[in-house]
Amino acid sequence: MTQPTQEEELLAQQALAEAAVTESSEIISGLSQGQIVRKRFFGHTGALIGLAVFALIFLLAFTSVGAFGIPGWWKYNHVDVSPLVNDGVPTSSFWPLAWGEHPFGQDRIGRDLFAMTMRGAQQSITVMVLIGAIAGAVGAIVGGLAGYFRGWVEAILMRLTDVIIIIPLLLLAAVVGQIANRRDQGSWLTGFAANNGVVILGVFLGFVSWVGLARLVRGEFLTLREREFVDAARISGASNARIIFKHILPNAVGVLIVNVTLTMSAAILLETALSYLGLGVKAPDTSLGLLVAQNQEAFATRPWLFWFPGLFIILICLSINFIGDGLRDAFDPRQKKFKAKTAVETTRHSSATAPVAEASKGS
Repeated sequence: MTQPTQEEELLAQQALAEAAVTESSEIISGLSQGQIVRKRFFGHTGALIGLAVFALIFLLAFTSVGAFGIPGWWKYNHVDVSPLVNDGVPTSSFWPLAWGEHPFGQDRIGRDLFAMTMRGAQQSITVMVLIGAIAGAVGAIVGGLAGYFRGWVEAILMRLTDVIIIIPLLLLAAVVGQIANRRDQGSWLTGFAANNGVVILGVFLGFVSWVGLARLVRGEFLTLREREFVDAARISGASNARIIFKHILPNAVGVLIVNVTLTMSAAILLETALSYLGLGVKAPDTSLGLLVAQNQEAFATRPWLFWFPGLFIILICLSINFIGDGLRDAFDPRQKKFKAKTAVETTRHSSATAPVAEASKGS
């Protein structure tokens, strides 16, 4: 592989400078920061595909079998048992295009797999949203306070973070999952937990999943608090709250949002792992991880019982990751893709055509 010459390096640097000028032209043209972020995000193909896939799964899961006491449009739910149709084989097909009575098939006792998969997707999305919202809020508050005030505030908050980091998350989540799924009678809290096990699990995981995000936000605040615009805000008499929420936090929102999406993606896999091990959601309720665990032995004989829940796990995780990737590129202009080889070739071409253009002007 040949090393680039000095001339090629100079051409690449010139192309980089031109790309920076093009990037800054968005601001010069009068676009606000929100408009620039929106323009970059909607220009990211992968993020748009991920957003469309996740929106479709969300609507399908929460409208088909119903949620929050509102009935859905699908005629079965995850506990209904009906006679086997076509020996439980999926009735849907691509050619000829058909949906059928049980598009995802049925299990051995006649429960509709489409209804169970949609119920499982509801559980995964609920856990994901709860963990993302709680971990994002707590991580932003703890990291922001520690990075801005420093001193004893930072010492206390970071030591609290260190204590939570060393706690085995999977073990604690397993204990909470067991408590949340108890069916015995007791206090009102026990009854609420028995009927809302996924909510309890999501809230708990949210309150112990913020530590990594807090460290990242703290590092971002440590950098931003020394910038000139923060000094100008202090000199003008702005309060600490105004400086944090109006000046520093908007500049750190990119790091916050991107890492919240990654935390949400990891949350789905954690809930799936707990349910797979029998420590998360339990019957008569269901989840994607529980469906995979219950039907793993039928992979060779009735593989559709395994395929569809696994497919939805993959689709949800991939869509969230693509959305996070698009948000990263939208909030951080340094992530803009740049191909040095293409830039050098373009610069060479423009350098070669420039003398011709000048000669034609002179003539």
